[in-house]
Amino acid sequence: MTDTPAPAAAPTYSPGYRNAVLGLLVLAYTFNFIDRTIISTIATAIKADLQLTDQQLGWLSGLSFALLYTALGIPIARLAERANRVNIIAVAIVVWSGFTALCGTATSYVQLLLYRVGVGVGEAGLSPPAHSLISDYFEPKKRASALSVYAFGIPLGTMFGAMAGGWIAENLSWQAAFMMVGLPGVFVAIAIKLVVKEPPRNWAEQNLAEAPGGAAAQPSPLPSLADDVDKPPSILAVAGRLFGSWGMFHMVAGLTMASFAGYAVGAYSAPYFIREFGLGLAVVGMATGLVAGLSNGAGTIVGGYLTDFASKRSLRWYALVPAIGLFVATPLYLYAYTRDSWQLAILLLLIPGVFHYTYLGPTFGVVQNAMDTRMRATAIAITLFVVNLIGLGLGPPFCGWCIDQFAQAAFAAKGMAGSFLEVCKGGAAPAGSSAELVAACSGAMAEGTRNGILVNVLIYAWGGLHYLLAAITLPKDIARATAARTA
Repeated sequence: MTDTPAPAAAPTYSPGYRNAVLGLLVLAYTFNFIDRTIISTIATAIKADLQLTDQQLGWLSGLSFALLYTALGIPIARLAERANRVNIIAVAIVVWSGFTALCGTATSYVQLLLYRVGVGVGEAGLSPPAHSLISDYFEPKKRASALSVYAFGIPLGTMFGAMAGGWIAENLSWQAAFMMVGLPGVFVAIAIKLVVKEPPRNWAEQNLAEAPGGAAAQPSPLPSLADDVDKPPSILAVAGRLFGSWGMFHMVAGLTMASFAGYAVGAYSAPYFIREFGLGLAVVGMATGLVAGLSNGAGTIVGGYLTDFASKRSLRWYALVPAIGLFVATPLYLYAYTRDSWQLAILLLLIPGVFHYTYLGPTFGVVQNAMDTRMRATAIAITLFVVNLIGLGLGPPFCGWCIDQFAQAAFAAKGMAGSFLEVCKGGAAPAGSSAELVAACSGAMAEGTRNGILVNVLIYAWGGLHYLLAAITLPKDIARATAARTA
């Protein structure tokens, strides 16, 4: 009779190593957003070169990217529930970086549109496996904080994309901007492949939970290979957990509407400063980039840590922190975008982002904590499917459509005949036009952009309302989900 061999001990990951992994994932997410959002900074140059409308720019920023990004997110997440997540992330970075560089070779609107679809294909492979990895490296009470640190890649990427893209487009070309920000992502993929280890599923909850009396739990045995390849729950089961309660539904709805407004306004913030104040691409990129990095970045980090702290008193704070932040941010944005000085507007925009971006960490933390181990990648993929199809896919085109309509109304109000989109192609009067037409086109474009942004800013409050509704039942909903997860 032979003894059954004892299970191998689970690997040990030091806090320093886990933080290094998180840092590399933040770097990947930073490049993800550099490549995703750079188009908003250089949009004015693209619009003039390719003779586009603002709604066409919106399709480039939104649905062209979001279409396959959302469609592929769920199958990639299902793969991440079974396969090596580090490999998926590394391959995804190479794909989206390559397509970003290819955007610099586009000579027509259709070509650029197709390359943007390719960028979306690659970027679909980052967040679902990344969220799953972070949830295996960090225990539940630290997940909102860890996921807010990961989400810090959003303002960082927006900042560097704006600053680098604006300078390169002004001094070289918009084509060069795409190429020069796309290619370095390949080195990030190599670093992740070499440094990040694939942890056992549920490692953090098995090895970092506190034992009675406050002592750290002893490392648990390494899960068997059979346990580690169990069939993940169905997509319907994950969706039922995600949308099957009042609180969880409104958390995702709040995230969706806040993202809709964020992508819509963000796509036209740089063009607004160019059209309203006549600034150059480099100055606009520097100004809007600093706002994204400082204000939005602070809000992203504060939201996660504040929620993890406040939730010790009540789990309602996972919803109340985002609700309060969005309600405070809305009037501040409205005030900033109606100033007559661009310097004052930029200074004022440093304030609302601190409140606005508090929603990211709490929302993603709730989603991850409510899921079983092999639901996590799928849960975030379904969440991002809804958020990005509606928010990213439709937000920029809707804002662009609003701008086109307001510009047409302003053009007609100036007593000009004809369609603004036909007379002022690319947003400007044709070469050799009269001074009156030049002024009418420029003025209508600026007024339309401002009014279009103001309408979309109001949608932030819509998102805040959903978070407020979520707070009503969220503690019970989380408790129910946790009981189902541990049953």
